[in-house]
Amino acid sequence: MTMSYKTILAILRSQDDCEQVLDTAVQLTRQFDAHLIGFNAEAAVRIAYAAPIEIPDATAFKIDQQESKEKMEAIHALFSARCEREDISGEWRTVHSSSGDSALSALPSARCADLVVVRQQHPEKLNDYADLDALVLESGRPVLFVPYIGRETRPIKHAIIAWNGTRQSARAAFDAMPFLTRADTVEIFCVDPEDNAEQTPAMAGAELAATLTRHGINVTAHTEQTDGLAPASAIENRLSDTGADLLVMGAYSRSRLREYLFGGVTRTIFQSMTNLTLMSS
Repeated sequence: MTMSYKTILAILRSQDDCEQVLDTAVQLTRQFDAHLIGFNAEAAVRIAYAAPIEIPDATAFKIDQQESKEKMEAIHALFSARCEREDISGEWRTVHSSSGDSALSALPSARCADLVVVRQQHPEKLNDYADLDALVLESGRPVLFVPYIGRETRPIKHAIIAWNGTRQSARAAFDAMPFLTRADTVEIFCVDPEDNAEQTPAMAGAELAATLTRHGINVTAHTEQTDGLAPASAIENRLSDTGADLLVMGAYSRSRLREYLFGGVTRTIFQSMTNLTLMSS
């Protein structure tokens, strides 16, 4: 029996990201004959309601609540219209939370989904913030990131697994199996693999390749010595050179604090994503 995703959660932070997220989420819902859940959260209180003499400003409160309601309703309308037009099984969820962070608020729903779809954070839009780190690290589910740059929505034919033999990369590889079993080609890409008792650089990824082959996946392994090039740059170059549709990678195989302070593959890919990217931790 072919593995599949049957419950897909689409996190919609604003009207701005709806089209991109839904383009991908709807396509996958149709491909896997799945159920699509749309999710949006807004802050319960977005501004301070005290006048200069410290009397709560009821008018400002009402205006703010009305704006929040209208925003939710607009996103809901876009989601419902898309589900109806595409004739797919859909469900809408909204939450008012203290932070208004759709990623954090979606965690309970995410933990019960097969796949979570969300847009990469846009660096030039201050109101686009969401704790996407927490979504990956705390949901326990694979998260598919849609890059904010425009991209054509198309079936995933060629996938690259960024493999370093860690728990996180193993989790991501097997979380991505519904994609991998349907892809035309899958490449296991190893950057500067270690030479140790468990493997030689030339054999890095060979055991994973054998396992995936048993699932009927057309898989190859490629190893690259970077000679000082950052591993994230090597991965991005490989994606470009091969025309891959999907990157599969483990998130934060080094600590999140270490990557925040010194940089790392996860942090770089978060910032400069060019492909659909599935992350697990």
